[in-house]
Amino acid sequence: MIDLGPLIDGFGTALTPYHLALMAGGVLLGILVGVLPGLGAPNGVALLLPLTFGMEPIAGIIVLSSMYWGALFGGSTTSILFNIPGEPSSVATTFDGYPLAKQGRAAEALATAFMSAAFGALAGVVVVTLLANSIAAIALRFSAPEYFAVYLLAFCSFIGMGGGHPLKTAASLLIGLALAAVGFDAVSGEVRLTFGSDELVRGVPFLVAVIGLFGLGEIFVTVEQGLRFEGVQARVTFRDVWTSIRRMPRYWVALIRSTVIGCWMGITPGGPTAASFMAYGVARRFSKRRASFGQGEIEGVVSPEAADHSAGVSALLPMLALGVPGSATAAVMMGGLLIWGLQPGPLLFVEQPEFVWGLIASMYVANVIAVALVLATVPLFASVLRTPFAIVGPLIVVSCLIGAYTVSSSLFDVVLALLFGVLGYVFKKLDYPVAPLVLALVLGDRAETAFRQSMILSSGSLAIFWSNGIAATLSTLALLLAASPLVGHWRRPRQAA
Repeated sequence: MIDLGPLIDGFGTALTPYHLALMAGGVLLGILVGVLPGLGAPNGVALLLPLTFGMEPIAGIIVLSSMYWGALFGGSTTSILFNIPGEPSSVATTFDGYPLAKQGRAAEALATAFMSAAFGALAGVVVVTLLANSIAAIALRFSAPEYFAVYLLAFCSFIGMGGGHPLKTAASLLIGLALAAVGFDAVSGEVRLTFGSDELVRGVPFLVAVIGLFGLGEIFVTVEQGLRFEGVQARVTFRDVWTSIRRMPRYWVALIRSTVIGCWMGITPGGPTAASFMAYGVARRFSKRRASFGQGEIEGVVSPEAADHSAGVSALLPMLALGVPGSATAAVMMGGLLIWGLQPGPLLFVEQPEFVWGLIASMYVANVIAVALVLATVPLFASVLRTPFAIVGPLIVVSCLIGAYTVSSSLFDVVLALLFGVLGYVFKKLDYPVAPLVLALVLGDRAETAFRQSMILSSGSLAIFWSNGIAATLSTLALLLAASPLVGHWRRPRQAA
């Protein structure tokens, strides 16, 4: 029997005028972040993070999570109206959303996308509500070997399920682990990999790295492409919304199937982008109207939107319960928790229940607010895209550099952000995934500490990772996921033969 008492208490925390105002403001900022190419949810959350340092942790996380929901909706708006995915996870929505808009069905496409997204987000929050205590209870039995097995599973899941080239994903992870090792050694206390720089003794600032990788890196790519905004006008009325709601039962199979895919990919480190592409591909594979996909098929909007939002919400579950972020944005939020002095993991549910359940309750409320606000502000934010990029681009760059400077009031951080921007640009051009690097940068130090503690306990024997059921299951699953690309590579030549 699920104990709903903590959730009810959480609603008492979330439904205060102050927190409701923070949700509305966060959603509006998130929609703007999602509308503007070159920002995206991870960088938008990173830029807002320094402004939350003076808030209570629950107020800060409500602002950040509300911005995340708004950014997901904003990315859908530009995908349909302008064929510009404001979020990487919104790329699949452009395949059928923009053709629908060009056919004069923009309002129908937008309303369907928002309703599908709302369903997926609600399902994701329900999954978080039902599984949070169970996962936290299991995780309370964890020691160093189990924690390292969880971190190893997170790393290997990106290799086996991330959707990118496995060698490129592994390279990205290794670069992140190397960056995480800069500064003080958590076990011995020695300084390493600083190359004589006093600024690097404190390590690579996570926030600075994220601002450079996501914000400046995207801007550099956008400037090179000479992006121009051209789209169609649209206004979503209540009649459009009501019509879309009445039509949703026609697509209930795609809706539920895509939501399940999204929840699974959110809990594992697949993330919203992989979930949206997978849901679109599965929908096309099993649809009776597969020939119309790519030409303006409503089911091609329903599937990626439901998967995108359910994955985005579900990604917070492993971050809260295990300390393992399921997406790049969850990794940024986890960095915020650490800065606020909160340790993500099972003890968070015991030591800070009002924080955890206040956040979960705010997810229900913020997603309702997000749907209402995005329906009301589609014309406003669509007009933002008609501002010349020569004006918008420099404003984004200035915001990124100011955000980097405010981390510790150091010009060195500004230079570091620019260097990470170049690295993000190179990653984009060479098609290397950035999310594994961010994950490794967040978890690298903790994974190393857990590994070295395990080696001390076992006198250097790797068998400790198979010494009990939990550690053995997680370690074995991690190795199988890491080896799965090799198995697929081996099978393809045999099938061709």
